[in-house]
Formats: sequence, C-alpha cells, structure tokens
Amino acid sequence: MTLRPEEIDPQLLALLRADARRNVSELATALGVSRTTIYSSIERLERQGTITGYTVRLGEDYDRSLIRAHVMIKLYPKATQATQDQLVTMPEVAGLYAISGEYDLIALIEAPHVNRLNDLLDSIGAMEGVERTTSSVILATKLQR
Repeated sequence: MTLRPEEIDPQLLALLRADARRNVSELATALGVSRTTIYSSIERLERQGTITGYTVRLGEDYDRSLIRAHVMIKLYPKATQATQDQLVTMPEVAGLYAISGEYDLIALIEAPHVNRLNDLLDSIGAMEGVERTTSSVILATKLQR
C-alpha cells in the first residue's frame, strides 16, 4: 500500500520535530516508505514553506538552568513597530507575541541567572515606546511540546 503525502507529512513532521538530525534512512524505516519518498516529501514541504528551517533543542540540564519570564508589554500606539523591532534584536527574547486586551505584547525571555533577568526587565521597561510592563517568572514547566 502506497501512502499519500497527506498521510506521510504529519508523521514525518512529528519525527523531524522530535529530532531534525535524523537521517533519511531512519525516517524512511520509521514510516515504512522509501528514502526517495522521504527526500521528495522534505523537498516539497520546504518548497511549500511548511518547513522553513531547522533548529537546535537545548539539553535538559542547560534548559532547566535558564530562568524564564513572561513580560506583558503595553506600548504607546505610535511606537509599536519600532519597539517590536528593538525587542526582536535581543537574543534573550525567545518569543514575542501580539495579544488582545490591556497589553499589546508578551515577550518570553530567558536568562542564565536572576541578575541578567533583572537587567533585561529593566531594559525592556526603559525602551522608547514602552508604557509599562508586568512580568511573571516561570517557576516550573508542566507541559511543553
């Protein structure tokens, strides 16, 4: 039985999300298809923009050592894009999300220690265009996919 792309793709993506460095032979064996099928699927997914790159997953010990915080950011309306552009340049900003409600953005920041986290929070709060911030330090991760 030959699997169609819509049957292979979700499984292939799940395998690549778990370990993007898995070689094509392993992926083919895991999915019960040929290496050619895997090569074709990956090429098609990249061409379609479903796969736009590959990334590094941090080791558990290093990942657990990071201090993370959600920073809710209220912006002055005319400075929104410029402030977002500044936030994006900060390597410690792991995620930046536009939200509805009283605040405009949530930034997920990661720091190696509390002093650096404090410096980052001060820097964000002092940025031109930031009206105010509210921060919540993440104490424990209960689920991450």
